[in-house]
Amino acid sequence: MSLRIDQDHSRFKQIVRGRIRKNLRQYISKGELIGKQGKDVVSIPIPQIDIPKFRYGSKQQGGVGQGDGDEGDPVGAEEGEGGTGQAGQDAGQHALEVDVTLEELAEILGEELELPNIENRGKSKIIDQKDRYVGIRRVGPNSLRHFKRTYKAALRRQITTGTYNAKVPIVIPTRDDMRYRSWKTEEEPVANAVILYMMDVSGSMGDEQKEIVRIESFWLDAWLQRQYKGVETRFIIHDAVAREVDRDTFFRTRESGGTMISSAYKLAAQMIDEDYPPSEWNIYPFHFSDGDNWSVDDTLLCIELMKKTLLPASNVFCYGQVESPYGSGQFIKDLREHLDGDDRLITSEIRDRDAIVGSIRDFLGKGK
Repeated sequence: MSLRIDQDHSRFKQIVRGRIRKNLRQYISKGELIGKQGKDVVSIPIPQIDIPKFRYGSKQQGGVGQGDGDEGDPVGAEEGEGGTGQAGQDAGQHALEVDVTLEELAEILGEELELPNIENRGKSKIIDQKDRYVGIRRVGPNSLRHFKRTYKAALRRQITTGTYNAKVPIVIPTRDDMRYRSWKTEEEPVANAVILYMMDVSGSMGDEQKEIVRIESFWLDAWLQRQYKGVETRFIIHDAVAREVDRDTFFRTRESGGTMISSAYKLAAQMIDEDYPPSEWNIYPFHFSDGDNWSVDDTLLCIELMKKTLLPASNVFCYGQVESPYGSGQFIKDLREHLDGDDRLITSEIRDRDAIVGSIRDFLGKGK
């Protein structure tokens, strides 16, 4: 019975996984998963899954294969039944919510977008301790007793002393026969990553543009957390001045005034210099903007900061330009002009929510 239940549960998970994968682009573009996120799981609405079952007709309809009818006709329904459009008293179809871990969700994302696993570049200062079983010893707790080795030791002793009876093969271990697994604690540095999110919050970045950034960052986080044991996330907002904020403030702040992108790049470079040595950390800066900048001089300063500091320190530097009716869209053109051919820079134009999937593939598709 237990095996049958496990098989059914496994099959159900495969069905759910298939439904999620089929509708993944819809989930991403609508952003409906983010509001249902728990600590480690996400509740996903999927269409109700009906289990096939036989339905018996009335006894007056004849036996199996009897009566009039053509191939394809519905079974057990009279002509004209249903479809009247009138209100009824029966329950309707409801969506079924299924809990899926963030790791499973990231795995489905990787399969659907064919994302390669990331090659870790740095090792952090954080040390992970693992216990590895390396041998057998004569003392230890009962929970680590090695039954096979204990039995062999007892059998060997009884044969040697002549107390073993082949006709009555009873083997009783003594204290000296006990064998236990021994372990060794190994320490190794854990590859960690830091994500630096930067976003223009000037008046031209409206609520829809911020929602696009919020949806995309959710999926970027999910994939990177699957690739690394520890992921730190920092948030920078900027108009003419940049400052660090928490996640909630990052997506809700709306300001006005000029835009100086260099202020965000300077703050990001300072964070890297003070807290995240590139030799020990995998660094992922993501900058989202509508492409407006205050002046050509500030754009040239951004290019200089990218060349000297941000690009050399980063696994990849990702710039996503969210289309806005008020933004000029010039900054992505300047980046491509001055940094053409540098594979550490990835740019992506995000026209609307439907473009989020392509943007995620642009940013993560190189496996860096």
